Order: sequence, then structure tokens, then C-alpha cells
Amino acid sequence: MSEDEAGRRLQELLARLDGELAGLESTEESEVAVERLAAMADIAREVQAEIDRLRREAPDAHA
Repeated sequence: MSEDEAGRRLQELLARLDGELAGLESTEESEVAVERLAAMADIAREVQAEIDRLRREAPDAHA
């Protein structure tokens, strides 16, 4: 995956995270809030996995 593709992927994930946050802020139902928080946690894990992958693929990542 190129850096541009990775950047687009991260932007997509952050947009999803923003959407979940907006939904969380607009709900008063505890069950919906829990679902939104769980979705946000899943997205955060995807973001971290993408960042870890980019670090592994980066030239001279640990040089």
C-alpha cells in the first residue's frame, strides 16, 4: 500500500471516528452510547494497526 493510500485510509478511519463521536454526543440512550463507544474502540484499533503497519514498512524505521 502506498503512502497516499495509507493516508486516505487513515482519513477514512478518522472520518468514521468523527461520525461515531457525533452520534455519541447526540444520544441520550445508554445502550446506543455503549454501542458507539465500542465502535469507536474498534476504529481506534484499526488506526493503531494502520500506523503500526506504516512503521514496519517505512524504510529505515529503526535505523
